[in-house]
Amino acid sequence: MKIFTFIKVIFSVVVCTLLWVQNMNAQAIYEDERYVPETDSLTNIKLAEWQDLKFGLLMHWGPYSQWGIVESWSICPEDYGWCERKKGSNPQDYFSYKKEYEDLRKTFNPIGFNPEKWAKAAKKAGMKYVVFTTKHHDGFSMFDSKYTDYKITDSETPFSTHPKANITKEIFNAFRGQGLWAGAYFSKPDWHHQNYWDPYFPPFDRNVNYDPMHYPDKWEKYVQFTHNQILELLTDYGKVDILWLDGGWVKKRSDENIEQNYAEKFKENTSGNGFIKHRDVSQDIRMDELVEKARDKQPGLIVVDRAVHGKNQNYLTPENRVPEKPLPYPWESCIIAGGGWSYSFNANYMTGREAIHTLVDIVAKGGNLLLNIAPSPEGDWDDGAYALLEEIGDWMKVNDEAIYGTKSIAPYKYGNICITSKSDGSIYLIYLIEENQKALPSEIEVPIVVGKKVKASILGMHAQLKWTRRDDGITINLPEDLKSRLLGKTAFVIKIK
Repeated sequence: MKIFTFIKVIFSVVVCTLLWVQNMNAQAIYEDERYVPETDSLTNIKLAEWQDLKFGLLMHWGPYSQWGIVESWSICPEDYGWCERKKGSNPQDYFSYKKEYEDLRKTFNPIGFNPEKWAKAAKKAGMKYVVFTTKHHDGFSMFDSKYTDYKITDSETPFSTHPKANITKEIFNAFRGQGLWAGAYFSKPDWHHQNYWDPYFPPFDRNVNYDPMHYPDKWEKYVQFTHNQILELLTDYGKVDILWLDGGWVKKRSDENIEQNYAEKFKENTSGNGFIKHRDVSQDIRMDELVEKARDKQPGLIVVDRAVHGKNQNYLTPENRVPEKPLPYPWESCIIAGGGWSYSFNANYMTGREAIHTLVDIVAKGGNLLLNIAPSPEGDWDDGAYALLEEIGDWMKVNDEAIYGTKSIAPYKYGNICITSKSDGSIYLIYLIEENQKALPSEIEVPIVVGKKVKASILGMHAQLKWTRRDDGITINLPEDLKSRLLGKTAFVIKIK
């Protein structure tokens, strides 16, 4: 039995690894080939402004934080190790587990919720926008929606009596008060809603559990529900800059033969637990109509219909990874700061060096960093999250000139030097210092072309640096008395103008 169990574990790891590699390859192809430019003039202006912001905050939060589990996914009958059911009194019984999961709202009472504290920490770190999970796939609304009782302000949720019970509104107001943009994460699938996962039918996977073509009235009710909730967020919650839609499988399919050969699909996609994974189901949410109504409420609204090819994906969002090269359109890497997307007990956070190097790498490739920090069930961040943001902020105070409002320039990276530029002709060489680096070179060589009268200096220091031109670039001299001071930093910036 032990040998058999060991073989099963090894097999599962291999399968998961292959799926991960396949997914990464698919993402790379997607990033290279699939982008449709926006035609709305106000949105294009705002999109250009967003590209200059460079650094934002993502927060996944809901009643699931009480269990310290991955958000939503454990109630989805797909056979993935990372969302295995381990909590509750009977995780082996799916329907019992789902009820216990949904009943977490009855004990969710984050009385330590203080969004002003988060907003101040984010601003100090140099963040310029926030994207908050107003509703994840489980369907729990973190705002006072009049279209559902499964929400933070329902009387069965103890936090509903708190003066800051409308969590989304409080977060948006607090962050806007610190000058940050407000972005609403919203899940197109809703696994709680009776017109998405109809109680009559068992859920197969992440998709709607009936065929919308066979039950058009039921699907239309769901479409209207989704539109109503989104428009609610865009009407009653002040200025919203970004509508960040997740659940890319909820989309219209052009293949007329989607459900053909269903038995064969079942055989190919069943993962050993009797459930079908990744069925192709046409789920037309009427995005063009929704976006038109949304921009009527919020002119210039940036819409991110994630992983859905088309004009309603104003920027792409590589997840927990950084593209290998600059991309020729707007993009943002969403990266976990520590633990998981949702709250993890005893989470280990990335170091300030790792975060700063990640930010610099992304910016040098022309992208934005959306750093995810998950609040606790009590309504606060871990000390490690605050410490991380403080370290980033200390670096940004000196060097943010090389980050905000910059563009990618060839070569975007040369060895451990990332390069950014501005329209006024300034070029920034961001030298990344590794953790155990013992020395700095006396000369830094970079293959960039500069004018004859440029000056080179280090941000935060007043000394001018000597440099010489080469046929293939420029050589900058680092004085000995500066090298020891620079070596103690995570990164330093040489400005050439």
